[in-house]
Amino acid sequence: MYITFIHRLNYVSYTTANTQNLNGKYHGVMCLVMSIDPRTPVLVGQGQIVNRTNTLADAREPAVLIAEAIRQATSDANLSAIPEIDALHIVRLLSWKYTNPAHTVASLLGIKAHTYGITPHGGNMPQLLVNKLAREIQNGELEIAILAGGEASNSRARALKENVSLDWSQSIADTPSAQSIVDDAAMSSEQEIARKIVLPVQIYPMFESALRASVNRNIDEHEKLISELWSRFSNVAAKNEFAWSQTPLTAEQIRTVSAKNRMIGLPYRKVMNSNNQVDMAAALIICSAGKATQLGIPKEKWIFPHSGTDCHEHYYISNRFSFADTPAVRLGGNMACDLASTSLKEISLIDLYSCFPSAVQLGAKSLNLSLDQQLTITGGLSFSGGPWNNYVMHAIATMMTQLRNTTGSSEKGFIWANGGYATKHSFGVYSSAPSKNGFRHDSPQQTIDALDKRELASPPEAASDLVGKVKIEAFTVMHNRDGQPETAIAATLLKDSRRAWATSSDPQVATALSSGEWINREVSLDSAGTLQI
Repeated sequence: MYITFIHRLNYVSYTTANTQNLNGKYHGVMCLVMSIDPRTPVLVGQGQIVNRTNTLADAREPAVLIAEAIRQATSDANLSAIPEIDALHIVRLLSWKYTNPAHTVASLLGIKAHTYGITPHGGNMPQLLVNKLAREIQNGELEIAILAGGEASNSRARALKENVSLDWSQSIADTPSAQSIVDDAAMSSEQEIARKIVLPVQIYPMFESALRASVNRNIDEHEKLISELWSRFSNVAAKNEFAWSQTPLTAEQIRTVSAKNRMIGLPYRKVMNSNNQVDMAAALIICSAGKATQLGIPKEKWIFPHSGTDCHEHYYISNRFSFADTPAVRLGGNMACDLASTSLKEISLIDLYSCFPSAVQLGAKSLNLSLDQQLTITGGLSFSGGPWNNYVMHAIATMMTQLRNTTGSSEKGFIWANGGYATKHSFGVYSSAPSKNGFRHDSPQQTIDALDKRELASPPEAASDLVGKVKIEAFTVMHNRDGQPETAIAATLLKDSRRAWATSSDPQVATALSSGEWINREVSLDSAGTLQI
């Protein structure tokens, strides 16, 4: 038994010059009729919550925000009540600790699920969940699931600043543990941890310096480019009702250093960093076409995942061959398009992960996209908001609404989700019309694993051959809260092409690296791996 899917398309057709119709055009409605397998996965509901609080009296804990997003998604699907679900999966959150956040959310909603799941950390998790659940639905393993996530980091930070205890849900000892949905892997090596090179605010600026050098662009030109890119993102957020910040910024405002826009990790001013201090939540309802039909969900609400891919770069940045290239993005993104029988040249709705400007540039470069085209549908993590691991849930929800509002069955949307240090990648291609081939999923991981790696030189403390000259390939300077240069961090290359980390907390070294071009310059390392200039 197959389901008949009728997709109504507004269209304009041109006639001969002799026609008496206005402007020589016929206006009408065309119907695309397809028979689809009832096991075809469809997204049918989306909800987004933005809780901009004026005082802590208005604060709501993450589980409450997530529950409200699920209610919104239920209403969006034209359902009067949350249906019985097979699975409730929550993206791991950081702003509050729950024994089992899915169980807590279900209790708030007064519902039960057959399974309660939790993801590992990673901004790729919302798209990975869609890919995973779409496969399980297509395979007949489940019929309907809810995926959701949320944070209340802004309220949590305010409470800490005001020394206020929040009366939010506490972990309950007898609550069953959440099911681990997917396995995870360490993102940092022992050597990186030992050198304290583990934060995204340290690593993405290093990608930025490598990207700039890879195209021989000078510092002023490059800062103009990334500030103009971020200005365009802020303008998209200004029109997004669910964006945390709806104030458009000029490129000059973005690149001007001030007390409110201090330098954090060179060359990133504060506004160029992901804004994680937000109170936001989002939820999606995914089910089989058969279940959607049974529940009476209108077909104009249905959004079809056409394809998905999941992959990762070499896990440790120490082993990446280049800080200016992300081959897994290229392979994974192109595979997702191939599986959906399309190309990015045919897709206008695109959302690239945007925790920092370097992430967007890496994605655009790998996918052969121009930085001048619109690469976000939300405004990105700096402006729309970066609720830790859950930003992409908002991007997918926004994609659903935009695809519903487009005319034409050929319109598709493309999502790139990223976790770690441009490490873990998940991709999705979506449409308001079903695919002729159903949902397709694959991974190029075997090919990626065979790509060249760099060997990290032995720990400097035990390697006398590291003492001497090395060449800087990427660097940043971390600034303190007063905006002063504090710590220099550089990835360097030895003459035998091995990589070695170099750091210095000497204010003179940090200040020196804060001006001028240092990529490809020779510097010295001592036996402890301290950068000397």
